Amino acid sequence: MLERFKSMLLAGAASMLMFTAGAAQAGTITVYTALEEDEIADYVALAKKEIPDVTVNVLRLSTGDLGARIMAEAGNPQHDVIWGWAVTNMMDPRILALVEPYKVKGSDKLGAAYQAADGKWFAATGYIGAFCVNTERLKQKNLPMPKSWNDLLNPAFKGEIAMPNPVSSGTGYLQIVSILQKMGEEKGWAFLKQLDANVNQYIKSGSRPCRSARAGEFTVGTSLAFAAIKSIEEGFPLAMVLPSEGAGYELEASALMVASKNKADAKKFLDWTMSPGASGLYAKYKELVTLPGYKPAKAARDAGMPDDPGSILYKMDFAASAVQREAILARWTKEIGR
Repeated sequence: MLERFKSMLLAGAASMLMFTAGAAQAGTITVYTALEEDEIADYVALAKKEIPDVTVNVLRLSTGDLGARIMAEAGNPQHDVIWGWAVTNMMDPRILALVEPYKVKGSDKLGAAYQAADGKWFAATGYIGAFCVNTERLKQKNLPMPKSWNDLLNPAFKGEIAMPNPVSSGTGYLQIVSILQKMGEEKGWAFLKQLDANVNQYIKSGSRPCRSARAGEFTVGTSLAFAAIKSIEEGFPLAMVLPSEGAGYELEASALMVASKNKADAKKFLDWTMSPGASGLYAKYKELVTLPGYKPAKAARDAGMPDDPGSILYKMDFAASAVQREAILARWTKEIGR
């Protein structure tokens, strides 16, 4: 698989999405991320103002594709920083071997759950799973508003659901692993197979099922809370549903590469991600911010996000998610994937 991915990298290198900040003559770092394109552009624009002596080149790939790239380059890493990547993926021992401890400035503000005990990663933000329900299509098809994962087993939803593909999407993986952790392996896999009967399509991106639902292609897109919030704010006929069983979530971890050739500027960038300037932008894009004092933005509250997002989260076991990831994805691909 890695050899095939290396070939893909060489063939597609010219088309990779890059964002750049800072002056050309300044120190340069390369950052790999799975954050969404629109938020990256905003963060990088601010970084250009606040750390102008650092040039930040950013490569954005989906969660699964980013992991494949990092592993393909493991013998000769091409980046200095991993930024905003699913902690479940970050906790893979093969990845942890490529990063080094760094006590980022402001880490004393983070709870123990949001940083590695050995300092190898920290997470200032995260994302929450949610349903995006097209209210117009729901009414047209005379479907009940789903309030839980179990409600999506209703045969009336056959062909009306889009989900992210867990192999490529961190959102997709958090959704299936949260179900497996809640229900246990036997009941969880039986549930996922029942749910599959109603799923029309598995989409590579975590946010795209929401966009497809808001466009009226499906009634329900299992996606991100932020994608739902943004769509509602933009006026689409959409409702956000946070599953009553507890919403699965993922932390977005950042880390310093052992192989970085410019660690001083890499550390400066990582420190910046915890700065007041950066954290001030997080509410625009994030429904889960781990820094103290965070309150959801008005758009999030209007869409139905509680003042304390932690109150609706299912308590994820990220260590177990990381250890079981390959086996879960292999089984999902074999028994469900299409």
